[in-house]
Amino acid sequence: MATQNVGGWHTVRHLLVNAPQRVLSVHVQAERDDARARDLLSLVELTGVSLERVARSHIDKLAPGIAHQGVVARIRPSTERGETELFDLVAQQGDALLLLILDSVQDPHNLGACLRTADGAGVHGVVAPRRRAVGLTDTVRKVASGAAETVPFFRITNLARTLATLGQSGVRRVGTSDRAPGSLYQSDLTGPVALVMGGEARGLRRLTAEGCDELVSLPMLGGLSSLNVSVATGVVLYEALRQRIAPAVSTQ
Repeated sequence: MATQNVGGWHTVRHLLVNAPQRVLSVHVQAERDDARARDLLSLVELTGVSLERVARSHIDKLAPGIAHQGVVARIRPSTERGETELFDLVAQQGDALLLLILDSVQDPHNLGACLRTADGAGVHGVVAPRRRAVGLTDTVRKVASGAAETVPFFRITNLARTLATLGQSGVRRVGTSDRAPGSLYQSDLTGPVALVMGGEARGLRRLTAEGCDELVSLPMLGGLSSLNVSVATGVVLYEALRQRIAPAVSTQ
């Protein structure tokens, strides 16, 4: 069985809370006896995961080059999924569906940040093409702070075809472009929606843009024409979340 070591208090805690079945063992620096360490040790005990208190040098060997902060977990790594699993998810979520589609995001730090934001906003899955796009690398997992282990990540062969099939399945496809005439804040992001973000170099590719039902822009009031893709993704996802929780909030 292939395993992977991940480090950092936030990452390990996130996994223990959200995906404890993936955690095989936790290794904590023996000298750590602060509040953060005690909280994590209590969580490890509750989940029944194997725990080892070890020297700092041992943790350094388990996670070379990782800012582990004195804690490492050995886990079953998450796997990338494909088109079949994606459309199973679409059918399962129905009208509640919220997808994030990333068109050719190549920087692992951007993908990791997008996954972390997707987790926070309640996204059901993140979709990316297999070619000219980064996958679930060690750097992505570290930046995602555990979200790479809890948010389903789908790699698809043909993004234009996938967008067309999503449309046939009743999913509204909303893309972002700095050339779009309409603002994000004028768009209805409720119901089954796929939010489509462009890559670092060129934004949305032509066929990707043509596969969207609507293109929207983010207001830019300064001298720059666009935001970093991970920042823009956060803005778009939380506007979608705001719209989706607004009816529930207004009835309380």
